[in-house]
Amino acid sequence: MSVVDEMPRTMRTAAELAEIDRRVLVHPHHHGGRSKRITIVRGDGCTVWDASGVELLDVMGAGNWVAQVGHGRPELADAAARQMRKLAYYTGFDIFANDQSITLAQRLVDLAPEGLDRVFFTNGGSESVETAFKFARLYHHHRGEPERVWFISRNFAYHGSTYASGAATGFPGIHAGIGPEFPNVARTSPPHSYRAPDICPGRDLTDFLIEELATTIERIGPSNVAAMIGEPVMGGAGILIPPADYWPRVRELLSLHGILLIADEVVTGFGRTGAWYDSAERGMQADLVTVAKGLTSGYAPLGAVLMSDAIAETIAGGDNYLFHGHTYSGHATACAVAHANLDLLEQEGLVDRSRTVGTWLREALAPLADLPEVGEVRVAGATAGVELVADRDTREPLMADWVTVALRDEHRVAAREYGNTLVMAPPLVISRPEVDRAAQALADVLRRRPASHS
Repeated sequence: MSVVDEMPRTMRTAAELAEIDRRVLVHPHHHGGRSKRITIVRGDGCTVWDASGVELLDVMGAGNWVAQVGHGRPELADAAARQMRKLAYYTGFDIFANDQSITLAQRLVDLAPEGLDRVFFTNGGSESVETAFKFARLYHHHRGEPERVWFISRNFAYHGSTYASGAATGFPGIHAGIGPEFPNVARTSPPHSYRAPDICPGRDLTDFLIEELATTIERIGPSNVAAMIGEPVMGGAGILIPPADYWPRVRELLSLHGILLIADEVVTGFGRTGAWYDSAERGMQADLVTVAKGLTSGYAPLGAVLMSDAIAETIAGGDNYLFHGHTYSGHATACAVAHANLDLLEQEGLVDRSRTVGTWLREALAPLADLPEVGEVRVAGATAGVELVADRDTREPLMADWVTVALRDEHRVAAREYGNTLVMAPPLVISRPEVDRAAQALADVLRRRPASHS
């Protein structure tokens, strides 16, 4: 055992923590060639501090589209402590439940679009997608159509990194080296209006996408498709906002063939894009909805799948036995935290405020349109994507990883890149001056683009 190992945890320096990190910790999205480590130890509002005392403006929702109510909210900490003193956890299997999970389920249904009447709790987004896939297959099985085992997703969609959710995720890198994947997943083109000239030259984008979806369904066989899954607004793809007629026409086509629609609202739900559930705003009329992140603002791991009564009764009604579950489904403490989080979202009007933040982002980022590196700025509620290009005429992508490094190191602003798109998804409590600071920092970085990134 090293001297570092014997020191009290609270006395370890940033360098000591980084050394332990490199030695024992494997990170999600781990880059083996990167030795730098940043250890975040404290947060308040839209600001976080690392172990060296460096202050960062968080405009990426704790890095993962969460923190809707901001960092360091005592209301959520107090809710967790109260519940832990009363009952931290007890199983939700079979006939058991706890009061927090029961009342939270009712609350989610009350907030949900019409037709979503039942709730199954998970621990996060990937589990929610896995569960929705299993429920879709079970639904068709119990209805006498066991051959409906196919799912349709979209290229550049992000639905998670577990077995089925990872197969639905449309980034090639997530599939590399895994071996045989979850079978029977087909992917179609995303509704990327800026890239429409490349996707479907001379065609209306929605017309092309609906035709492509119809062709995909026919190729698989309509009676073989269980469901299509889609984000109302595609987050990991760079804030792709579909044309207004896209989701209603997708819904119509799927209904024609008896295919379920799963709305992945893990990112968009609970105010992120300006609504409790964005799928309703887009006309999806989803049969199942997956949620997580904003349900607790990241203060506790919790996700859920919402579904219609018809689906719930088919898979778990009558004499059916639903052989599916997670140890921490409906975890009492996580559900108590979710209640406190929803209280803040309601009391502080943060869902509506998300739209105000969107207006600020749109106004603050507007000057970027004059920069040659910026192809398009997209804003959906408190979420923005700035797509970078090396050449505006050809739309050749310009990777954005160097931008996030410069924002962090030179301006103390923490954002995130997805390929050639710089993404912002700040806490909904962010102020106008903080939005302006982030936008001005991004403009400064882009104007001083180093020659190595030309």
